[in-house]
Amino acid sequence: MPAKLDPDAAAVYKAFQDAGRPAYEDLSADEARAYYLAARVVSNPEPRELASVQSISIPGPAGDIPARVYTPKALRQDDGVSPALVFFHGGGWVIGNLDTHDVVCRAIADEGQLIVISVDYRLAPEHKFPAAVDDAIAATRWIADNARKLGIDAEQISVGGDSAGGNLSAVVAIHARDHGGPMLAGQVLIYPATDFAMSHPSHSEPETSVLLTHSVIRWFRDHYLTGSHDAEDWRASPARVETLAGLPPAFVITAGADPLRDEGDEYARRLEDAGVPVKHRTYPGQFHGFFTMGKLLPQANVAVSEIGDWLKAL
Repeated sequence: MPAKLDPDAAAVYKAFQDAGRPAYEDLSADEARAYYLAARVVSNPEPRELASVQSISIPGPAGDIPARVYTPKALRQDDGVSPALVFFHGGGWVIGNLDTHDVVCRAIADEGQLIVISVDYRLAPEHKFPAAVDDAIAATRWIADNARKLGIDAEQISVGGDSAGGNLSAVVAIHARDHGGPMLAGQVLIYPATDFAMSHPSHSEPETSVLLTHSVIRWFRDHYLTGSHDAEDWRASPARVETLAGLPPAFVITAGADPLRDEGDEYARRLEDAGVPVKHRTYPGQFHGFFTMGKLLPQANVAVSEIGDWLKAL
């Protein structure tokens, strides 16, 4: 299914090319992290003003996990508690942190009128699979166990994230279903990675190798996994789990010019076939990573608004 970029996405892609942007696979992990962090200034919209933004530490399996709590000015409350979204940032399990996704977390909190808690899980290659998974599961459990102290309704906790964060969100939802909770209200999967087989057509189409190129995906994979056997583990490839039945309602976003497009589309179909309520929104003219580029790409702001509306409808 050949993809054609929207005019604004094509302009952004050309600007990145003209700027001589180095490929992540030519950088060390630390260099790639610094470059990704610096790039946010160019593409992120202005940060929204919230009631509060608070740094916290969450006990994890290998020490404290940094996290950030976003509370909007217009906050839905019932009996003193509010719904919440536990957010996992993207970045291929190698790059990204609380700051790279600060602006989108602010926007989701504002649009959804709920508390967002962004989790700074351990990164590869220093901490390979399943370290990120273990942190994501532990953080979600701790937030649920301490919901009242955080001003959160324990029955209205959702998980969400983009790319690698979408992968972690899907894995946390499956783990919660199969290991006694916490009961999750929803899952927001923004162009999620779901299958490390990387055998879908979108992983080889030239038109999808935009910013997140096919070679960069392999670089992320090789940093994250300890070997090819990890790809078969559902905690790395949630599409490999036996059944998707019984999972919480899902909002799945996919982009047309994205190597992960087909596996995201397929995961949304499988969720729906398993009886899970699904909203699947496709952005055919956008590339992987567009969601955080609201300064340059209006469709990113549309996506944030739609996520907020969906979370309010839960």
